[in-house]
Amino acid sequence: MTAKAGRSAPLDELDRRIVEALRADGRLSMRALAEKLHISRASAYSRVERLHRDGVVTGYAAVVDPERYGFGISAYVYLKISQHSWKAVRQRVLEIPEVWHGALVSGDYDLVLLVRAPDAHSLRDLVLSRLQTMPDVTSSHTVLILDELPAEGHQPKF
Repeated sequence: MTAKAGRSAPLDELDRRIVEALRADGRLSMRALAEKLHISRASAYSRVERLHRDGVVTGYAAVVDPERYGFGISAYVYLKISQHSWKAVRQRVLEIPEVWHGALVSGDYDLVLLVRAPDAHSLRDLVLSRLQTMPDVTSSHTVLILDELPAEGHQPKF
């Protein structure tokens, strides 16, 4: 039984332990995963495959230190956009490499973007020349990030 789009997949305690182990280390081999959870490799393979098929696990990624990667300044940019323009603005925002995350939100603003740039000049250019001048963007508000909680090991436990 596979989960329908937009619905939660039925997960048991072992599925949740598998997800937690993969969130902690997405590079675990099936053998190491099976040993860690005291299950057979066949069970590990079939459950991980089902978790992928059901859309519970959607991929794996490297966690990058933004400063060491060359992005010395980060900010949240809040955008107000024209009504009914979400899809067009979304497509344009996806093309900007400095945007690391974005979300459509409720409240005073419509979109919140996590942006990273090499320096203040680059951030200013990104906000003033590329985001604020984008068609359908009606206003923006930028909040500099002074410090961040580390991403690794600080994700909520399910």
